[in-house]
Amino acid sequence: MSKSYIEIAKEAKYKLAGNGARNIGMLLDAFKDIDPMTDADTYGTGKLINDFEAEIAEFLGKEKAVFFPTGTMAQQIATRMWSDATGTKKIAYHPLCHLEIHEKDAIKVLHHIDPVLLGAPGRLFTLEDLKAVNEPLACLLIELPQREIGGQLPTWEELVEISEYCKAQNIRLHLDGARLFEALPYYNKSAKEICALFDSVYISFYKGLGGIAGAILAGNTAFMEEAKIWKRRHGGDLISLYPYIVNARYSFNKRAGEMKKYWQNAIAVAERLNMIQGVKTIPEVPVCNMFHVYFDFSKDTLEKILTNIAEAHDLVVTMNIREISANLCMSELYFGDSFSLIPQEVLDGALEQLQIELR
Repeated sequence: MSKSYIEIAKEAKYKLAGNGARNIGMLLDAFKDIDPMTDADTYGTGKLINDFEAEIAEFLGKEKAVFFPTGTMAQQIATRMWSDATGTKKIAYHPLCHLEIHEKDAIKVLHHIDPVLLGAPGRLFTLEDLKAVNEPLACLLIELPQREIGGQLPTWEELVEISEYCKAQNIRLHLDGARLFEALPYYNKSAKEICALFDSVYISFYKGLGGIAGAILAGNTAFMEEAKIWKRRHGGDLISLYPYIVNARYSFNKRAGEMKKYWQNAIAVAERLNMIQGVKTIPEVPVCNMFHVYFDFSKDTLEKILTNIAEAHDLVVTMNIREISANLCMSELYFGDSFSLIPQEVLDGALEQLQIELR
């Protein structure tokens, strides 16, 4: 029985995107320099977790940070708290916000919050979209970068204008910074400078940083002390979170400073893909180390071509192919550690074969 494309892709030596395999080795790498007698955290307390929270709070320029097992929990809590603080159940975000499309309406069912969708799904929302809302808002959530539209980012000037408008209107501003580190090179700003525009900030340790799991929510001290109560209510105070914390610190130290290199690799590959007939990337020139690529071919045709490439060059271009229509597919490419392991002749050969076979 012949192997499927996914089976062949998993066996390929080289991967165009990502940070490598997600396996038990991720944990072993993180613990290799850890003293086995180090005390574990206990229900959100202890030197291990509290020191890491303080370290990330300082990095983000916020008074206090709390480690959460998931970003989903952290963001629901943040928006619920801003809703309670302002006395309105209305919050605003992009139509393709994670809270809207990936969480089974949890914010509505569990917290009775009524979202206002800003702008159109295929583009970033603007200050004008926000000004067009004719009802009080508790909070505005901004995702940087906007993953579902190819990692697009507003300009720094637009971001500042939105922040100033929210302050003037008494709208709390929350940053969905799941991939905040990826945005830093584009803005040429520090995390502190970006986070200063926001009242609360969430970051992920498993997405761009390639960790196992875990998230941080940061803000002023009073806000975060209340967030700890909500964390307990949500069941987020596991007896210990140290496997996630140790790996989060390891992944942060390993990759947070590499995002400019990853971004440059994304730009180089996007340029080559856009030279191929029937292929285009969104955005055309990536503004971070991820983008979406569209192929004017059926999924079956594309998988056959990518199988040929994987077998000829031991390189997988992408494993996530989404069928948009009969003759249109989309994939998300995210650049990390894996790209630097590909020999130049292998990369060139694979992309040249892709260009030939897609004619």
